[in-house]
Amino acid sequence: MMKLYYAPGTVALSVHIALEEAGADYEATRLDFPAGEQRGAEYLAINPKGRVPALVTDRGVITEVPAVLAYIAQTHPAANLAPADPFEFAQVQAFNAYLCATVHVAHAHRMRGSRWADDPAAIEHMKGKVAETMGDAVDLIENGMLKGEWVMGESYSICDPYLFTASRWLDVDGVPAERHPRVRAHMARMAERPAAKAALAAQGLG
Repeated sequence: MMKLYYAPGTVALSVHIALEEAGADYEATRLDFPAGEQRGAEYLAINPKGRVPALVTDRGVITEVPAVLAYIAQTHPAANLAPADPFEFAQVQAFNAYLCATVHVAHAHRMRGSRWADDPAAIEHMKGKVAETMGDAVDLIENGMLKGEWVMGESYSICDPYLFTASRWLDVDGVPAERHPRVRAHMARMAERPAAKAALAAQGLG
């Protein structure tokens, strides 16, 4: 059985949903971020990065959302969460890498500016830019990267729970809903999927 370490309100939600979609045999363990459990010795022995998600498998621990999502898809092929074609799979990975390296980083500047600066004024300036940088990042998804009803077009994939998770940040980041109607419609479709409902309920986010 796999074990997912997560904290509510984090990007680990995407992995939680994917595990539900795959019908995977797993258990979920919640970390108390306000209490600092992610920095405790017990968790750091599992994931020295002190972040979530971490997925414990029978072969070891996997971290970083794109890698974890790809692992779930490839170990549960019957769920059809990723294409078998190498080029199409590369497109899936490219989309998820964009969420990881660009969208998530833009969002993090709102509450984790101390990762990049010590000057309080600089941190406040970063916070003030988040609505702009997040809006610009999601513009690319709205106007080209989102290919249809689902990220890759007609077929649901591991891109979709990841985009759903990132889309849930838009309101708190100050990005107007009307700016990205296609992304918002995707978020609404995702919210109706049983796997998303199950993961949200398990994390107390339903």
